[in-house]
Amino acid sequence: MALYLIGDVQGCNAALGQLLDKLAFSPSRDTVFLLGDLVNRGPDSLGVLRRVIALDGAAQALLGNHDLHLLATASGVRKPHRNDTVDDILDAPDRDALLTWLRHRPMALQAQGWLMVHAGVLPAWDVAQTLTLAGELQAVLRGPDWLHFMHHLYGNQPDRWRDDLAGFDRLRVIVNALTRLRFCTADGVMEFETKDSASAAPPGFMPWFEAPGRHTAGRPVAFGHWSTLGRVQRADVLPLDTGCVWGGCLTAARLLDDRGGVERIDVRCAQAQRPGKRC
Repeated sequence: MALYLIGDVQGCNAALGQLLDKLAFSPSRDTVFLLGDLVNRGPDSLGVLRRVIALDGAAQALLGNHDLHLLATASGVRKPHRNDTVDDILDAPDRDALLTWLRHRPMALQAQGWLMVHAGVLPAWDVAQTLTLAGELQAVLRGPDWLHFMHHLYGNQPDRWRDDLAGFDRLRVIVNALTRLRFCTADGVMEFETKDSASAAPPGFMPWFEAPGRHTAGRPVAFGHWSTLGRVQRADVLPLDTGCVWGGCLTAARLLDDRGGVERIDVRCAQAQRPGKRC
């Protein structure tokens, strides 16, 4: 039995199929964890959803910001973006079943000692709190009032966590950290404008995993979302968005042990425009 983590697929269904083939992935034997952003920007978002759903319990997928954007667009909460590539899902005869399946995906997972999120973890959260807060958000998204919540999902405030936050403010901080976070201050103030590499941190900010006193430090955390991040020389974080949809690769990590040991496996996306780009 092998456990694999895969970074942002973003509608690159052909690359996902090639990567699973390269892994010799067996649904009866192996498990794959996809770290969010299954859809959007790539050429075949519908194919990705149908492939992952067909894997049934052998595939576990997190919700990413693009997946939430699809749910918001489908429900009329947000207008489609000109660069969206999810019309195949919105026009599918089984769109309701597909969207319901997507809405019931988790916001964070833990397996073989690894904490998995789409984007990041705030410095004040330990593993247990991260999973608990993710569970709060999941319960709302899966509940009868999920559409009401979607109308209050978007916004940058509050920009930091407090234990006494309640209602939509509390949920918005949770979703922003788990699906949008790249940079924050030492005390956890989030910044959402900068999308460049770690070296481009705005004054006073740093990559979330470099925050001093981070409560998840030393515990292996895998995440996607940050295709421009580049290589990270830390044993306790594993970034897996290697920019497939932007001309890079789709990357999997095979978990070797519960102490952070991994083997990386890559395939280059067919629509790559920059053949020399590193994965």
